[in-house]
Order: sequence, then C-alpha cells, then structure tokens
Amino acid sequence: MVVLNLQQYPPPPATTRVIAFTTPQNYAGRLSNLIHQKGWDPLWCPTVVVEPTPQTISAIQHYLLPPDSPLHRFSAVAFTSRTGISAFAEALAGISTPPLAADGEIFTVSALGNDSELLSESFTSKLCENPERIRVLVPPVATPSGLVEALGLGLGRKVLCPVPAVIGLEEPPVVPKFLADLARWGWVAVRVNAYETRWRSGVAKLVEKMEEECGVDAIVFTSTGEVEGLLKSLAEVGLNWGMVRGMCPRMVAAAHGPVTAAGAEKLGVGIDLVSSRFDSFDGVVDALECRWRSFE
Repeated sequence: MVVLNLQQYPPPPATTRVIAFTTPQNYAGRLSNLIHQKGWDPLWCPTVVVEPTPQTISAIQHYLLPPDSPLHRFSAVAFTSRTGISAFAEALAGISTPPLAADGEIFTVSALGNDSELLSESFTSKLCENPERIRVLVPPVATPSGLVEALGLGLGRKVLCPVPAVIGLEEPPVVPKFLADLARWGWVAVRVNAYETRWRSGVAKLVEKMEEECGVDAIVFTSTGEVEGLLKSLAEVGLNWGMVRGMCPRMVAAAHGPVTAAGAEKLGVGIDLVSSRFDSFDGVVDALECRWRSFE
C-alpha cells in the first residue's frame, strides 16, 4: 500500500463508516458489496455513465462480419476495461459465424485483473471454433503498461484495442499512452470506440452527506474520468475540491491503483491512499481498513 499526502490526525470514532464511491453502474454492485462486507455504509455517487451504444457495437462488428472479417488480419485484441469486453461480447453475439477461422496462428486475447473473468469459454468459442488457437493473456501487473509488456514485441503485427469514446469530458491520458506504448513495442495498434464514457451530472446526495458534520469517511475513485466528472458536478453547485476538503478534512480520498491516482493529482485532487493491489476492488477496500486499524 502506498499512502500519499497522509494526514496527521486519525478519523473520529464512528459506529458505521460511510464510504462514497463514484464508479459507473457496471462496477457499482461489486464495490458496494465489498464495502458492505467491511460493515461500512456505501454511498454511490456516480459521476460518469459508461455504456455501449448501437453506434459503438456497430463499430466493433465492422471487424467481425463475415465472409472475410478484418479481424483475421490481427494477431491480438487488448482489453483495458470490463466494459470493453462486455461490448465486444455483445457485438459477437450479433454475428452468426466466428470471425476467426479454425486454423491459423495463435490469436491473443488480453485483459486486466479480474476483468479476465469475462474471457470465458463461451466468449472465446464465439471468437473461434478452435480453442487451441486462442491464448488468453492476463498480465501480472494489472495496468495498461503491464498489458503492453505482457504482449511483448509486436514485430509489425496488428492489435485491436476496444476503448471508450469520451463524451463531455477531457480524454484521460491512459488510452493515448496505451496506444503509444503498443506502437513503441512494435505493434500496429488499431483503436475502435467500443463504448462511451459520458459525464453524469448531480452530486446533491454526496454534498448533503458531507454537510452532516462531514458524514463521509472516505471517497473512492476508480478512474480519472470519475474524478473529472466529480469536479464538473461540484462546479455546478458552486463548489470545488478545496472547499470539499474544508468541509471534510478527515475524509480519505482513495484511488484504485496508481494510474487513477496520477490522473487525479493532475486534476488537482490530492489522493491520500492508493492500493498496491489493483487487480480487483478488494485492494482499495482492504487498504482503507488497514489505514483505519493503524489508528486504533
């Protein structure tokens, strides 16, 4: 666990801690359950909407359609998010024939951490009838840069990258850097906008709770987009991050991994705690528990 900007006073005793989190709906249930398991109260305050659209599904299917699917000219597909996998699976479900032939070179399907749970036999069988042709790759370090290193040298081969189209927010540097890193390793990285990430307005519930003598013990961010979305929503009601810190000086700002933490810091949101286990949400929740136990 890495702790940044560690505040020097412990949080006040509380019977039940309140943990706010800004994840989109597709991740909210998982994180909420982990918070419940610690005996804390989850407060879901989404700041972005993340979902595929008919246009993004169509964009993926362009690479899958028979009789001569463009995907057969690729050597890999690299997923950096769970939503990208879900969108790709939805696109595959609309195709009658697997886009990859049963014979041919090994095709690599890669994903980060627990997202790889979605790369099931059902998923890969829709991609290719021959399971021995598909290699599922999960890098030991669950970051986009870790994925690039695990893929290794591209040697001019093509990799399809299903990533988000960012609407109403600045695109975080994560995806452009990922694509640039792939190019540096000799891959021809082809971007396909597989889903949309859009700002979701509204922080009334969060602000109301904060005004209850800082009734929020921690706020958890799982992406840079969530942080920007929160700042944009706070501005709507005449607040900024400095004012939030003034309202809740003991609130812990936690990030799910170093990529999110770095993005938040660039946006002016100081992060107090970063989990070093970021292959799943268990890491950031356990890190919060460890921090508070250290004050007991």
